[in-house]
Amino acid sequence: MAALCALALAAGWIGDEGNAPPAEASFGAPAEAPLSDQGGLTVNEIYGRTAPGVAYIEAQRAPQASSALGPIPQGGGTATGSGFVVDADGHILTNAHVVAGAGEIDVKLGDQSPVPAKLVGRDPSTDLAVLEVDPDQVDLHPLGLADSSQVRVGDPVVAIGNPFGLDRTATAGIVSAVQREIQAPNGFSISDAIQTDAPINPGNSGGPLLDASGRVIGVTSQIATGGGNGSVGIGFAVPSSTAQDVVQQLLDNGVVHHAYLGITGADIDPQLADALNLPVDQGALVEQVVNGGPADDAGIQEGDERVAVEGQPILAGGDVITAVDGDTVTGMDDVAAAVNAKQVGDQLTLQLLRDGQRQDVTVTLGERPNHAG
Repeated sequence: MAALCALALAAGWIGDEGNAPPAEASFGAPAEAPLSDQGGLTVNEIYGRTAPGVAYIEAQRAPQASSALGPIPQGGGTATGSGFVVDADGHILTNAHVVAGAGEIDVKLGDQSPVPAKLVGRDPSTDLAVLEVDPDQVDLHPLGLADSSQVRVGDPVVAIGNPFGLDRTATAGIVSAVQREIQAPNGFSISDAIQTDAPINPGNSGGPLLDASGRVIGVTSQIATGGGNGSVGIGFAVPSSTAQDVVQQLLDNGVVHHAYLGITGADIDPQLADALNLPVDQGALVEQVVNGGPADDAGIQEGDERVAVEGQPILAGGDVITAVDGDTVTGMDDVAAAVNAKQVGDQLTLQLLRDGQRQDVTVTLGERPNHAG
């Protein structure tokens, strides 16, 4: 199916020539009950509790080539984005693409004066980064994290950030969908993203998506633009469960390790199954296997015949993945989610169809490279 709209990272870029107490919670504190079962606050109350913990970020960037994933000018300039305080030690969570290539980073919290921040670490695979400011220089208001696995479609949400440089702007909406797959800046997939209709625009990147109790359920990261530059009511946030793990790894080691399978593939639907004469109408068709990667080492077979199905090129003839660790696979998103939930060195059992025969193949997952492809 052809893409209906473009996805863009929601950082704001300005070229060189363009000119109440917080909710009490500790970083990573889970929700004790499903969000929709809890008493909700008004948008005004949520804003009053959490806005002091939302950061306005300016990152000075040297000139470089433009990116297909975001509005990054070739002439360099200043990236403007958002972030939020996660603890009393001065750590601030934002998007990795906001601070990519930055030489100097300044952070402004509320009405306080801007202060310099240092980069603790960034993880392009989840589009998350951790900054650190001197806690003696600023008044910190940490925001707590809810359990994003409890988020339900229809839950009310509030996004706070700095769209187009307009600091501490609040927008409201609902959770439109859960368990979405979005693409990270390095080409890999981010699983379990939260989709929302709360308006998100360039400059919102890295800001908190908050539940009805004022806790963070996600980090706003991307928007569907429909070919334009602004919000069309479809935004995406990296889930707080992912953020919790990534932040801890960045604080402990400065880097994040991700499991890696080493395949590309296509979703199998009835139309593709009929066109390729496949014995199943759902699953993941392995098109390419990375040479020397974990799937290659396990003997996974890639396609060897290029065909066109409904105008889309498909590399046919490879293995068909029907289940992972006993869980049915409906497409490549399911495979990616299963891999993303594992650690380097873990094993996955792939249930395959090869030449019409069913078989199980165990793969030992490797370390993800810096870039997909």
